[in-house]
Amino acid sequence: MSTHLNTAAVEPTAETITLLKTLIGFNTISRESNLGLIEWVRDYLQRFGADTRLTYDAAKKKANLFATIRGNAEAEFGTVFSGHTDVVPVGGQNWATDPFVATISDGKLFGRGACDMKGFIAVCLSRLPHVALDRLHTPLHFSFSYDEEVGCLGVRELLADLQANQIRPTGVIIGEPTMMEPVIAHKGKRSYRCSVHGHSAHSSCPHLGINSIDFAAEMVSKIRQVAARVRHSDRQDPDFDVPFSSIATTLITGGNAPNIIPEKSEFVFEHRFLPGVDPQQVLDEVRAYAEQELMPQMVVGDVKGRIEFEVLTAYPGMNTPADDPIVASAMRVLGAERARKVGFGTEGGLFGVAGMPAVICGPGDIGHAHKPNEHVTLAQLARCESFFDNFISSANLKN
Repeated sequence: MSTHLNTAAVEPTAETITLLKTLIGFNTISRESNLGLIEWVRDYLQRFGADTRLTYDAAKKKANLFATIRGNAEAEFGTVFSGHTDVVPVGGQNWATDPFVATISDGKLFGRGACDMKGFIAVCLSRLPHVALDRLHTPLHFSFSYDEEVGCLGVRELLADLQANQIRPTGVIIGEPTMMEPVIAHKGKRSYRCSVHGHSAHSSCPHLGINSIDFAAEMVSKIRQVAARVRHSDRQDPDFDVPFSSIATTLITGGNAPNIIPEKSEFVFEHRFLPGVDPQQVLDEVRAYAEQELMPQMVVGDVKGRIEFEVLTAYPGMNTPADDPIVASAMRVLGAERARKVGFGTEGGLFGVAGMPAVICGPGDIGHAHKPNEHVTLAQLARCESFFDNFISSANLKN
């Protein structure tokens, strides 16, 4: 079998379409349970002799699935094919079709998760029956997680379970939508809630209150100054579309009525940082400004205001070395001359920290994710099928 993609195929197999329709039919919005989908996929994989492991959230309403198919493989390690099962909400979006009923039109398959990222999962499942399991020399692993969309939460439990049981795959293919181009790096992210606690008073007597909105505005201004400095620092990477670490305030609330000095205000800001950058330095600077410059001013009589910070989201950047074997294998199969770096986050950084270098490569355009009428083209699914087949043939099968 050739180890290069068949770029001539423009439509995927009927098996992939059928499986993708099934997966889209499960409503796995992050706030909902994903157990229906996970248990269905577990049962499917067990039909091919997979050893399966489930790790749950605290409420036992969501689960990760890790599955291993050994066939006749004597070696350990192996490659993980990884995807998340949760999808973003559809509320407030103007869909032309039911988002949980897959619809094909004009060479595209529409549905929530079609692009991000049930299309990749469907390809993995549909191509598995065509793998010569008796020729495996390294096992195949599949990792399907929950709550990726709300901060890469679920996969942490999965990785802890693998570590505790000394399961050590050598590399990971993460099927986030990249138009089937190899990606070896992405930024990390931290997001924070800053709560400003003042003291209310009648707006005609502002000297008797501590105006939380005023001090929140000072904080936002400080964050903007830090962002500008970071943007023009010498920590740049031109391989990223946005070559610098970015910091932005994204949400703000405060106040109760027009004639009340606001007692409490809150805002959220995020830091998307280049691989190798320590995000703690930015938080330390912002917190020091709050504690040393603003809080001493937040005093009226015996009342003292305060400013507090809470981490909402935190995942590391990913930076797989270009000469890592998983990168070489993926690029050889794809026929790619260079790999990309992207701004959006994945579970790849967490896999990397756990000692499993990752390549991101999946069907679809990230620009079509999270939007109404989310879709993946049939040609992209076909290209992903060819990639899966050829990667398995070149990296996992005995000659």
